[in-house]
Amino acid sequence: MIHAERLSKMRAVVTGGATGIGEAIARLFAQHGANVLTVDLPESQILQKYDGINGITGAVCDVSEDGAPDLTLSLAEEHLGGLDILVNNAGIAGLAPVEHSSDDAWDTIMAVNLRPVFRLSRAFLPMLKKSPAGRIINLGSIFSSFGAPGMAAYSASKHAIAGLTKSMANEVGKHGITVNFIQPGAIMTDMTRDNFRANPDIRDEWIRKAAVGRLGEPLDVARVALFLASDDAAFVSGTGVVVDGGAVNAL
Repeated sequence: MIHAERLSKMRAVVTGGATGIGEAIARLFAQHGANVLTVDLPESQILQKYDGINGITGAVCDVSEDGAPDLTLSLAEEHLGGLDILVNNAGIAGLAPVEHSSDDAWDTIMAVNLRPVFRLSRAFLPMLKKSPAGRIINLGSIFSSFGAPGMAAYSASKHAIAGLTKSMANEVGKHGITVNFIQPGAIMTDMTRDNFRANPDIRDEWIRKAAVGRLGEPLDVARVALFLASDDAAFVSGTGVVVDGGAVNAL
């Protein structure tokens, strides 16, 4: 079934777009008419992944590096000529109780999950102000809504994204820009697949908790990002959308 394009001629930047949720968002946006620039790490093979694919340009950029905002801005100007949608998706996870967590491990998670959301959003705001329908979509987590053992740094980074999103929404709404965040639950991605396979009890527990009886797929999250990026969400800002199949209700 062919649906009408919901992002026709819109210009989007998606970070962490080589795999998982970021890849699903980039592909779905392009299917709905957007011109997409997606960036990821040098080892992600992003250049090969999107070579020759209509509507998507893949580029190498480590969003945790100091020069990432300037580089991404330059790439957006070159390939898109402006910006309407920024999706801050890049992220990593870590598992360690607070007592055994090092400063370096904490700092690494914040440097990837939180700092780039702030720095890229700040860098792209002048572009987004020129858009007739500017959008910032940040990837949070349901782990910001409850305390997961061993996930303190990750949970803290995602909880901070919720606060940052709400503050930015109040600041930039007057420019017609909406800012929202998505809170995925247990999603089967390249980052989680090995863990679920190695720990089937954890996988089965998340399936049991989900009211719909399954793990999520990247496309489940991408469809929510599509809604938030579209005109359908023009009056939605400063809020989080939980995408977990009802699992939080069982916690």
